[in-house]
Amino acid sequence: MQPLSGLDASFLYLETPSQVLHICGLLTLDGSTMPGGYRFADFRDRLDARVAEIPEFRRKLHDSPFNLLHPVWVEDETFSIDRHLHRVAVPSPGDRESLAELCAHFTSQPLDRAHPLWEMYVIEGLPDDRLAVLVKMHHATVDGVSGANLIANLCGLEPDSLLPLPEQAANPAPPRELDFLRSSVAEIARRPVEVAKLLPDLLNMAPRWIGRALRRTGMPVPFTAPRTPFNATITGLRSVAFTSVELDEVKKVKQAFGVTVNDVVLALCAGALRRYLESRDELPGEPLVATVPVSTIGRSEREDGGTNQVSAFFASLPTQLPDPAARIYAIAESNRVAKDHHFSIKADMLADWAQFAAPGIFGLAVRAYSALRLAEKHPAVHNLVISNVPGPPMPLYLLGARITGLHPMGPVFHGAGLNITVISNAGRVDVGLLGARELVPDLWPLADAIHTELKELLNAAAGVA
Repeated sequence: MQPLSGLDASFLYLETPSQVLHICGLLTLDGSTMPGGYRFADFRDRLDARVAEIPEFRRKLHDSPFNLLHPVWVEDETFSIDRHLHRVAVPSPGDRESLAELCAHFTSQPLDRAHPLWEMYVIEGLPDDRLAVLVKMHHATVDGVSGANLIANLCGLEPDSLLPLPEQAANPAPPRELDFLRSSVAEIARRPVEVAKLLPDLLNMAPRWIGRALRRTGMPVPFTAPRTPFNATITGLRSVAFTSVELDEVKKVKQAFGVTVNDVVLALCAGALRRYLESRDELPGEPLVATVPVSTIGRSEREDGGTNQVSAFFASLPTQLPDPAARIYAIAESNRVAKDHHFSIKADMLADWAQFAAPGIFGLAVRAYSALRLAEKHPAVHNLVISNVPGPPMPLYLLGARITGLHPMGPVFHGAGLNITVISNAGRVDVGLLGARELVPDLWPLADAIHTELKELLNAAAGVA
């Protein structure tokens, strides 16, 4: 059997119709590079042939009353590419706003758990015969890094080739119910021993970690974020925007200020958020707090780490500072402290404790949290999620079509209705913004403010040099 890890399964348990937990990617394509030119039928056939070689695209959840723990992955023996691939056209005039509105509609829809947890929409009707593809993958199946790698498995370095695939085990068939029950009972019997092994590390770490947070010598403390318009209860409706900047310009800022690329990314977001909130007279006088996912690949000791190999730290965004140079220096210093604080925790601690996630309790809790609108009745845990994912340094071709833009979009949550995800892509930095529509109905001013902030940082960098 191939059980989900507790962390992977948690994204199933925490999902509701208003809090859908899939990851999306909007890819803009040059269809003219496809051998023989773009035709949907050819695209479909190529995708079907490639997916047949990649087990992750054909696995589905298997659960039963005899499963007392997490679901398992099994082969979908009735898999059909036509259930997952859809062909649509963007409404006229086919501009970026029309494309984003169409994507927002699709990102609002939950995935069908009776089948493999992904969908792909080929979007036609864009100007200059361009194409777009929206990919949806459930967070139980991928995180940011593994999602980017899975899309890369559909790509090649040339229009008529594909990247080689790693060796992969085939998906198992559905288990016999008796085996399922026996496995669940055996795992439950081991739980007290597992808890006993984990408790010493937790009890040793917690006082030091909490003490450092309270002394303000580490990352920001949860529940201390100032409230903003996007810190409230969400519905299932979404808003979308996207943009890109030049990686060389990001690196110029990085080199001038002696910081990291991630510091520059957070500075761009902080400056854009300041402009966005200030234009609406909603700018808090305190720093915003962002949750920043961090990959644990290379640091994890778990053999059954699952597909989500992540932890996260809280980052302070000094949106109260008007000077862009002061903001980036403040971010670099706070990130240095926050990362040191974060890495004092074992990389596997979140995944270890997530193994004990209970579907009934998690599901009931998130529904009660939503129904009672508790996100508005306590201090904000954090303001938003900002994720920075490494991407391909060279141009890639999705089933023959050159990728001209790759805009990832992560989920939003009750109390944090805004997600900004960034990925490097062949000399560009592509940005995807996704929000809860009733909290942030128009994300384009925020997306455009990222360009304005980069110009300000480049001007400041010239003064430093």
